[in-house]
Amino acid sequence: MARKRLGEILIDLKVINEEQLAKALKFQEQNACLIGEALVRMQYATEEQVAMALSKQLAIPYASKENQILNPEKGQGLEKLIPEKFARENIVIPLFVENNVLAVAMSDPTNIFLIDNMKAVSGMDIQPFISTKAQILKVVDSFYQGSADLIGKVIDAEKDKGGKDSSDADFLTPDGKLDLDKVIVGESKGAQSIKLVNAILKQAISERTSDIHLEKFDEKVSLRFRIDGVLQERTSPAPEIVDSLIARCKILSKLDIAEKRLPQDGSFSIKYQNRVIEVRVAICPTVFGEKLVMRLLDKGSVELNVEKLGFEPRQKEDFLKASQSPHGMILLTGPTGSGKTTTLSAVLNTIKSPEMNFMTLEDPVEVKMEGISQVQIRSNIGLSFAAGLRSFLRMDPDVILVGETRDNETAEACIKAAMTGHLVLSTLHTNSALEAIPRLIDMNTEPFLLASTLLLTAAQRLVRVLCPHCKVPYRPSQEEIDAFMKESYINPPPDPTKLVFYKPRGCPKCFNTGYQGRRAIYEVYFITEEMKAVITKDHDIRKLKEIAKKQGAWDLRASGWRKVMAGITSVDEMLSVTVTEME
Repeated sequence: MARKRLGEILIDLKVINEEQLAKALKFQEQNACLIGEALVRMQYATEEQVAMALSKQLAIPYASKENQILNPEKGQGLEKLIPEKFARENIVIPLFVENNVLAVAMSDPTNIFLIDNMKAVSGMDIQPFISTKAQILKVVDSFYQGSADLIGKVIDAEKDKGGKDSSDADFLTPDGKLDLDKVIVGESKGAQSIKLVNAILKQAISERTSDIHLEKFDEKVSLRFRIDGVLQERTSPAPEIVDSLIARCKILSKLDIAEKRLPQDGSFSIKYQNRVIEVRVAICPTVFGEKLVMRLLDKGSVELNVEKLGFEPRQKEDFLKASQSPHGMILLTGPTGSGKTTTLSAVLNTIKSPEMNFMTLEDPVEVKMEGISQVQIRSNIGLSFAAGLRSFLRMDPDVILVGETRDNETAEACIKAAMTGHLVLSTLHTNSALEAIPRLIDMNTEPFLLASTLLLTAAQRLVRVLCPHCKVPYRPSQEEIDAFMKESYINPPPDPTKLVFYKPRGCPKCFNTGYQGRRAIYEVYFITEEMKAVITKDHDIRKLKEIAKKQGAWDLRASGWRKVMAGITSVDEMLSVTVTEME
C-alpha cells in the first residue's frame, strides 16, 4: 500500500485545504524546497503541524515539550553520547537510553547519513523521534547550559587567564551575521570584549529579553535585561571593560567608534537557533560615559495569530468583521510598547490574500511579512507617513496600514483613503479607545467624515502572564470580589463564593519573578449607527461609552478581570495597567 503524501495528511487533519496545497506545490516548484517548508513559509501551517503530519506519514514518534518526550533529564550521561557541538551543528537532541538504544529527536529523521554518524559518535543504535528545529535548538540550549549565568562564566574565566585580542571571524557567517550557534562558553576564542558581548546576547535571547541596557555610573556598572516589560539586573562587567564592550557593539553596527560626544543609532543581525534576530543599537553620551541600549527583534518569537493575542471571543469577532470591510478606517490605541503593531500585523496576516494588494507604512518595519509591501518611513529625506500615503493611493492598494497617525496631514490622508474605497488601519497614542475620536477631531478632521469612515476603535495593554509552574491559587478578599462584581460586566455574574484567583510565587523557570510572557487585553468598540450619530452631533465620550455599554461592549478593566478569572494574570498586575472607563 502506497504511503500517503504529506499534503494529503494535512488536508485530512484539516490543517490546510486543497486550494492552499495547490498554491504551496506551485511555490515549492518555484523555490526548490520541501512541501512542508513551503507550507510553513506561506503560513498555511506551523512547523509543529508539519512535524506532526510527518510523524504520521513516517510512523516515527513526535516529540515535544507538551507530550513530555522532548525533556531529556540530566545525569544520564547523554551529553557524553551526543556532545553539545555535534547537537548544535546537526540540530539533534538525545532523549534517553533504553536497552543500548539511544532515542534522539531530529527535525529530519529520513537523514540516514546523520543517523549513521550518531551511531558512530555514541556507539549505540539510534531510535529517531521527530520534532521541529526551533524546539530542538531551545532544548539544546537549556540541556547543555541550563539557565546558567553565561555572562558570569565568561567574566570568571577571563579573571583566571586574561583575554588576548584576536580575530572574531569564527563567529561571523559569510553574509556578516553574528553566529551565536557557534558560541560555546569556555571554548570561544577572541578578546574578552568579544566573548562578553556574545555571552550577553546569548543569555538575553535565552531569557526572552526585549532590550539590553548597559551603562556606567560613578562607582558601578549596570547591566539590565527588560523581560516581560520589567528591567532586571544581571551580572555586571568590570568598569574598565565597558568602553571596549560598547566599541565592540559599534563595530558590529558599523558606527563610528571614535565619536563619543553624539548619540548614534545602528543595527546588526544575529543567527541563533536557526533563526535571524535583528539587533537595533542606540548609544547616547551621559555624564559618566556612553550608555548602550540594544533592542532584540526576534521575528521567530512573534506569532501572528489572532487566536493567541488575547482577544475575548466577541472582541475578536468584531475586529475581524471590521477588517473584512471593503473600505473604512480601524484605529488601535495604546502607549508605546503595548503591542499595537503586533496586533495589526496579525490581523493583516489573517485577512491577506493574493487577490488583494496590501501595503504598509511603518517606522520602523519590525515584523516582515510575505505577500505584503512594507515601506520604511524616512523623514530625513521627506518620506513621512503623509507623503507615503499619498504615494500609496497611486499604487492601487486595497488595504493600507499606517504605522501611526501623528499629525493633521496624516489624519486627513487616512480619512481620504478610507473614503475613496480603501481599508485603512492605523494607531494613535490615546489613553482609551474612544478618546481617539476627539483626538482626530482636534487634528481638524470633520466629525461627519470621521463618522462615515470609522469602522472600529480599540485600545490595548500588555499584562504579564503568571508562570504556569509556580502560580498559587487563593480565595480573593471581599474587596477584590466587590471590585470584580462591579467592574467585570459579566452577565450573568459568577457565584462569588466559587471565585478562585492566582498570584505569583517565583521559581527558577521564571527567574523568580512569578511571571512568564505577556498577553494583551483589549477594549473593542464596533462603531454602530447610534454611535455615528453622536460623533457627528457632539462627539461626547460619555454618551459613546453609555451606548457601547448598552450594546454589551466593555472596557480594559473588564477585559483584565476576565484574564484574572481565567488564571492568566494576577489582580495586582492587571490593576497596574488598566483604569476603569465606563463609570
